[in-house]
Amino acid sequence: MNPFEMVVAIVAIVMIAGVIRAKLGVVRGHRGEHFVGNQQTSADAERLRDEVRALKERVAVLERLITDQSSALDREFEKLKNMD
Repeated sequence: MNPFEMVVAIVAIVMIAGVIRAKLGVVRGHRGEHFVGNQQTSADAERLRDEVRALKERVAVLERLITDQSSALDREFEKLKNMD
């Protein structure tokens, strides 16, 4: 392979990589940070962390409600047992 063919191959590889990156919507900022679909990936990650945190809080509230209701049911059963 002569030097001219090697240069053409390198340019072709770089161009193909650029087309693939554009199809996927990946853009690089001037400092090297990555943007996907006009949003910074770290912003998406932070948003997802906040959403997971909120969901965990909701699950904790639901668990507390269920356990409170089950203890109330136990008290009701005890009242019914004691009525006899």
